Amino acid sequence: MKTLSRWLLRESVIIPLISVFAGLIIGAIIMMFGGYNPFEAYQALFNKAFGNIYGIGETIRTITPLIFTGLAVAFAFRTGLFNIGAEGQFIMGSLAAAYVGIMLDLPAIIHMPLAVIVGGIVGGLWGGIAGFLKASRGVHEVITTIMLNWIALYLSNYLIRTHLLEKGQQKSETLAQSSWLSFSFLTDLFNNARIHFGFLIAILCAIVFYVILQKMKQGYELRSVGLNPHAAEYAGINVKSNIIKAMVISGMFAGLGGAVEVLGVTHNVTILPAFQGYGFDGIAVALLGGNAAFGSVVGAFLLGTLTFGATGMKLGAGVPFEIINIVIALVIYFVASRLIFKRLMNALNVNKQEEQ
Repeated sequence: MKTLSRWLLRESVIIPLISVFAGLIIGAIIMMFGGYNPFEAYQALFNKAFGNIYGIGETIRTITPLIFTGLAVAFAFRTGLFNIGAEGQFIMGSLAAAYVGIMLDLPAIIHMPLAVIVGGIVGGLWGGIAGFLKASRGVHEVITTIMLNWIALYLSNYLIRTHLLEKGQQKSETLAQSSWLSFSFLTDLFNNARIHFGFLIAILCAIVFYVILQKMKQGYELRSVGLNPHAAEYAGINVKSNIIKAMVISGMFAGLGGAVEVLGVTHNVTILPAFQGYGFDGIAVALLGGNAAFGSVVGAFLLGTLTFGATGMKLGAGVPFEIINIVIALVIYFVASRLIFKRLMNALNVNKQEEQ
């Protein structure tokens, strides 16, 4: 039993659960002070997200892009890098996939995979710019990825306006149906929810994440560079090359997210007045998931459920979106503070051992 308890603690299973529970409890107290019934609010949230087949489909649709951006941020962090540019990589991936979907006329068996792959490659190349600048010039990736977010936003708007814009609209032409990831039988199954097969691609990416970092020699090198670049270099590992590789792979995850969102949900790209926030939400997802592959999937599930279910809290219990956002922020905050819980649990274990 003690061995199982130590394993759970080491794998950060108990601590995130306690953190999430604490966030929801404090959120409930805030709702009570605001004159709202937290039980009704959380029930309305659950009913909105999982109360019917349509809600389940839309919840999965909301979760899907968060998995991609969460994986992008988590992968970079596991290799010692801070990818704050998942938003820009997501935008460039969506733009590239849209270009393939609009400009090419191909059979679906070729068109759809090609659009997805091109979106991932372009996202990877966009992330690789920050990796190259860090490896060659020592420019910190936080600065470059933030700057590249803005470049991606305005470059995407310019290219849409000059090459893809539908006449009289602020969006591109509709992508050829042969490139879509959404299928009528799937939407019919989920009562016209915008669910698509991108969710399966997201799960596959989580598996790839795990295999690369935990089962491959390349992953060992990437993790070694992240833990101690000087020791890795002394051991004969090419540090600069691995920095670029890490940012390219990280960018590919985000770029795939952008491609999947366009091919599966919107079927066009629009001129954006501001960031959509998928990349920044990915930071929260990675944090919730402990920067692990499958932890990021769980983190995306939690954040996506709270995000989509927030409408239910508003309509079903009258809770304003401001309080809903506070609840979401509290959950993230307590998960980020899980080190406090870990130290507390370690202290309690020490005290028990001393008593024995």
